[in-house]
Amino acid sequence: MPVGKDEPKIIIPVTEESSGRTSGICPHPLCDQIGYISPANAKKHDAYVEQLTDWAESEYSHPMLEPILTYVKGGTILSDLARSGIANPAEKDTVRWTVIGADDEDSENCWQNRKLFEAFIGYYSAKKAADAQVLCMITGQTTAQAHQHLKGIISINGNAKLISANDTSNFTYRGRFKTDDQAATVGYDASQKAHNALKWLAADQGVIIGGRTFLCWNPQGKQLPPRQSLRKNRTDDRVPEIEDYRQDLTRILLSYKSNFTPADDAVIAVFDAATTGRLAVTYYNEMSAYDFLDNLAKWDLSCCFKHNRFGVEAPSLERIINCAFGTERSGKIEADEKIVKQHMQRLLICRVENTKMPYDIVHAISQKTMRPMAYESGSRDYLQFTACAVIRKYYLDHKQEEYDMALEKDRNDISYQYGRLLAVLEKAERDTYNNSESRDPNAIRMQSVFCTRPAQTAKTVIEQLKKSYLPRLKPGFRAYYDRLIGEIYEKISSHPESQWNAPLKETYILGYYLQKNALYTKNKDMTETEESENE
Repeated sequence: MPVGKDEPKIIIPVTEESSGRTSGICPHPLCDQIGYISPANAKKHDAYVEQLTDWAESEYSHPMLEPILTYVKGGTILSDLARSGIANPAEKDTVRWTVIGADDEDSENCWQNRKLFEAFIGYYSAKKAADAQVLCMITGQTTAQAHQHLKGIISINGNAKLISANDTSNFTYRGRFKTDDQAATVGYDASQKAHNALKWLAADQGVIIGGRTFLCWNPQGKQLPPRQSLRKNRTDDRVPEIEDYRQDLTRILLSYKSNFTPADDAVIAVFDAATTGRLAVTYYNEMSAYDFLDNLAKWDLSCCFKHNRFGVEAPSLERIINCAFGTERSGKIEADEKIVKQHMQRLLICRVENTKMPYDIVHAISQKTMRPMAYESGSRDYLQFTACAVIRKYYLDHKQEEYDMALEKDRNDISYQYGRLLAVLEKAERDTYNNSESRDPNAIRMQSVFCTRPAQTAKTVIEQLKKSYLPRLKPGFRAYYDRLIGEIYEKISSHPESQWNAPLKETYILGYYLQKNALYTKNKDMTETEESENE
């Protein structure tokens, strides 16, 4: 009966040659395509029968083999399939066997019978042992050589191999070696174990981003954190402050560390295929599991910021890349897959090796943030929050300067103070809008110019504000905004006049974001002022 597409993959025995077959005649030992099992193609059929006969007549035979061999030699498979309602099967359709009544207590299905698996392992190991013995450069032992290595280690790169040397006529190794064996010799057992272990790990734990596969594991099989922020594992719904966030990180870190010893390692590997046939390891690192976990926690603690609704959190690496190099599509900022995979590896190295945040990413995300008119309102908040986390980490890494996640009114940073001013000018104008108005205030529309000529642009926006908007506010609100603008200008004027109209540093985003959050929070001073002015 036909096998459904949803059924799990089946296990079949293969030889070294048949596992990598392409166009030549090279049968699998037991389960194979109609083209090999049916006598319609005599060459394929004869090769299949010859190989199965050799196994069935060896000391590693199994009760299932003789019935299958006898049936195949009868050549009735096509007519039997037709009587079962499967007419004209494709030549590449694969047949698997069920043997009823075989003298075996294990499964009747060949793809589930462990004794059959063991019989093939013994049979094929004996055949390989008869081959010429070479030095395995993986294990250091003398053993049978692997002449072909597995493909399909990474599912999305099905035909790509990690180890391959099949180009004897061009320039792969000409001029360096006469034969591929002179470059490297790997034992068959070592090749099978390593490739199949990687294949399982990639299928079970691999994360595919932009066509590149990211993999992290512990050789002893102990659980490592997911690729997201450590704190993604928290289950509570509270909105955390920085101290809550720090305590959560510490608790989760200790929880993971309790499963490891100082001798345990973490292995990080990244795979990519430049062509359909060649798989490359683009990054590989073995490090102490303790160091790995500590570095994850350090990243999440240094590259985080307080969101006005969700509290303190660290943006994911994908989010940082999308914000820095993406474009907005249907209200969502996304970067091209090729760009994502290149920068993902860079940021992954920063995170697992505790290295510094690259400035080009800070610059890219800051440039996007200063052009709010290019994005919808939801994307602006997404950009601003991510930019704040990235900028905060950059200054902590490179200048050992920490920016608080609460508004610092006395911060001696002219860019930060200009960011505060921008938020105040925006909010003051928005307070005059009715509920149906959704247009952007002058401060937002002129933000890109404000970042290059802040003093000159601020003067223009304030003049428009005083002329057209502040008179529409209640006296208490007018007094509040006048006082706040004056306080900020006092901080700005404490810097040399030569800096007043100089282009802003990216730290203005921190001042803007924090001041904006503070203004949208219920402000006691503002409420009291409004009430006293309107008594």
